[in-house]
Amino acid sequence: MKKLLLATAIAAVSTVQVAQAEDIKIGVFLGFTGAIESIVADMGPGAELAISEVSASGKLLNGSTVTAVRGDTTCTDASAATAAAERLITSDKVSALVGGDCSGVTTAALQNVAMPNGIVMISPSATSPALSTIEDNGLFFRTAPSDARQGQVVADILSEKGVETIALTYTNNDYGKGLAESIALNFKAAGGTVSINAPHEDGKGDYSAEVGALSAAGGDILVVAGYVDQGGKAIIQASLDTGAFETFYLPDGMVGDALPEAIGSDLNGSYGANPGTDSPGAAKYAEMATAGGFKAGPFSAESYDAAALIMLAMQAAGSSESGKLKDKVLMVANAPGEKIYPGELAKGLEILAGGGDIDYVGASAVELIGAGESAGNYRQIEIKDGAVSVVGFR
Repeated sequence: MKKLLLATAIAAVSTVQVAQAEDIKIGVFLGFTGAIESIVADMGPGAELAISEVSASGKLLNGSTVTAVRGDTTCTDASAATAAAERLITSDKVSALVGGDCSGVTTAALQNVAMPNGIVMISPSATSPALSTIEDNGLFFRTAPSDARQGQVVADILSEKGVETIALTYTNNDYGKGLAESIALNFKAAGGTVSINAPHEDGKGDYSAEVGALSAAGGDILVVAGYVDQGGKAIIQASLDTGAFETFYLPDGMVGDALPEAIGSDLNGSYGANPGTDSPGAAKYAEMATAGGFKAGPFSAESYDAAALIMLAMQAAGSSESGKLKDKVLMVANAPGEKIYPGELAKGLEILAGGGDIDYVGASAVELIGAGESAGNYRQIEIKDGAVSVVGFR
């Protein structure tokens, strides 16, 4: 009888599967070409910095390595973005996606590729309010706040500066429409007047008709809810050339070093805001970015955090499978637990491996609310001496 029990015990032990180290791939799914490529130039390296940090630590899932695989959303071409997501998921076999970046292509990739394949997406910059309620099977998260929050910030800044009337133009897509609606709603609620709320198409060579309509409507300032490397920049240049407007409000898609570099000193005095924080994590991340040879530019911190959350959730789930890690994203992102900052991902992985809890603060003071989006921190900027200057935080 004892021999039978011993044999049974040995057989049971022999069937226990010890998790083996993997070669994990994570897609970095951003607009490396297109309407915000100058911003993505710092976002991609941000995500890849987190991936390299974890892979080098050897602490993820019994020493698994992690490799970043890039896919180009183009920011505006839904077909191209869908094809890129399809390649990443079905050919490159990525476990999850950092991205997309712009709201329209993010929505297309989520609905057409990520959901059918059960793949987690954590976007660092897709801000359309529609993404807050989209059907996502629990697979979509974002480290950037919704434009419902940005509209409040815009209205507050404009009101504090004594602006009573604005002309408003927006890029004619999901991002632009959602942001323009939020700005108009909040500015009117604050007592302001919107003289015109007009779309513009990206990729045109001449915006004189659009600028003419905006000028005719008038306003104390022109709010340009567009893209820094596309129609938004052209609208501003045409407005300056014709004297239609002298001062511009720049929402998040327009904040980047490339804009004052392209426009020059005529842009001095314009102002705006984009997601950002003055937290200790942000300062640490800025040092790490500089050491890595890139800038902690707009949405770069959020990109680092998106990648970090994916890998920390893998550790908490004990699996690189999206179907399992999706249930751990909110857990690792929020309290309770030990706070984890940039450069401390190995520490976070060790705590999770030991059964402990972490509160990932990261580079952008991560706090995920609702279905999994950032509560929303913004840095207020002004264009001074031909450069972007941070003047406060909200």
